Amino acid sequence: MKYMKLGSKPDTFYTEEAVRSVVSDIPADLIIHVNNTKYQLHKFPLLLKCGLLQRLCSDTDDGDEEPVPVALHDIPGGEQAFELCAKFCYGISISISAGNLVPAMLAARFLRMTEAVAKGNLVAKLETFFDSCVLQGWKDSVAALQAAWRISGWNESRIVQPCIDSIVEKILLPPSKVTWSYTYTRPGYNSTRKPHQSVPKDWWTEDISDLDIEVFRSVISTVRASRLLPPPLIGEALHVYACKHLVDPLHVASDAGLTANGVLHQPPQSSDDGEEKLVAMQRRVLESIVTMVPGEPGSVTGRFLLRLLRVANYVSASSSTRAQLIRQAGSQLDEARAADLLIPLPSDPHAYDVGTAEAVLEHFLAQFQRPAPTDERRRMSAAMEKVARIFDEYLRTIALDRSFPVGKFVDLVECLPDIARSDHDGLYYAIDIYLKVRKLQDRNICHGFELMDILRWRAGAPGAEQGG
Repeated sequence: MKYMKLGSKPDTFYTEEAVRSVVSDIPADLIIHVNNTKYQLHKFPLLLKCGLLQRLCSDTDDGDEEPVPVALHDIPGGEQAFELCAKFCYGISISISAGNLVPAMLAARFLRMTEAVAKGNLVAKLETFFDSCVLQGWKDSVAALQAAWRISGWNESRIVQPCIDSIVEKILLPPSKVTWSYTYTRPGYNSTRKPHQSVPKDWWTEDISDLDIEVFRSVISTVRASRLLPPPLIGEALHVYACKHLVDPLHVASDAGLTANGVLHQPPQSSDDGEEKLVAMQRRVLESIVTMVPGEPGSVTGRFLLRLLRVANYVSASSSTRAQLIRQAGSQLDEARAADLLIPLPSDPHAYDVGTAEAVLEHFLAQFQRPAPTDERRRMSAAMEKVARIFDEYLRTIALDRSFPVGKFVDLVECLPDIARSDHDGLYYAIDIYLKVRKLQDRNICHGFELMDILRWRAGAPGAEQGG
């Protein structure tokens, strides 16, 4: 990160009884209020460089012995940004970097510290540093963009748009031309780059994942519009962002854990207000990410889509968001693992939403109803066998739930057609687990159809839903 030093005098600002002052033999004649902070300062150095203070103090009597009060509660960046500007006026040494440049620049513009007021003023110096240093750097551009967004959103386009342009320009460069430092913490990657170590194609994804979702979306949209990067690379950027900002409900559920009796023990709940804010933020991020998923097949993995679907359930995302994820995850279900289908219920993150898992499977099976060339049929047949193994393993997990209704378990068992399985060992194992957990005495029956008959009979018998 690059720095710019301005001024040379030592810092003489100090705090006394909640008032910020500057060491001087001259009494303060200017009182400035910024939010909850009071500053006792001097007209002479500040009015020389601040056009706004010149105007606000123009009607005051120079002979008045009382300090002039001025309220600057609307100054961008608050007290810290104002103090940087004030220290510049006093000639006190200040250090500017991408971390504090934006609030300082916005505050200086607010105070009208321009060349029209004084030559060599702060705005011009900061703008030069912004153009010649910050925008040339990768991490500096990201830090400045995030700072500008959090202070003023899209209102400060003179900073936001140049930062976005700089970031996108660097992302679109061939990896061989990347000479700056970047954050890359993938397992197995040596963070200390060797001279001849190649730069990974997704080198940029972790740094931009620090951006707020609206700015991240703008960067991704601009990159996609260029059509210079393959969709899977866009998908990887979405995956990195989601992993950083979205809580996987399976991790929430795992915090509870199972007791020896198979009963879920729930962890203490956070405050309702804090939980609502977290859920609202997660929903906003999730729905934005879903709209950014490229439509090209293979842009993201089936496992990632199912993770997003779990979050969608957990945060009560819109029906259109859930429908899109179910459809996309269904088309790539053969890429998943059984654990990916464990989708916690919105009302109880420690119970599984079997209906949503069924819907994903239905969308997968719907692909087989469409005519397809021979090669595609062969690929789809292999995918069907893989999904059958995945679903049978999923059934084994569901079977461990003692309260799971017999009838519903039968429905799940019958979801896949017989031709989907090359053998039924996995299915028999799941049924056997279900019978053992419920302490039914029919597990010695060895034929699948007889087992199904027993399960159907249990489903219809009085008290079957309570365990038979």
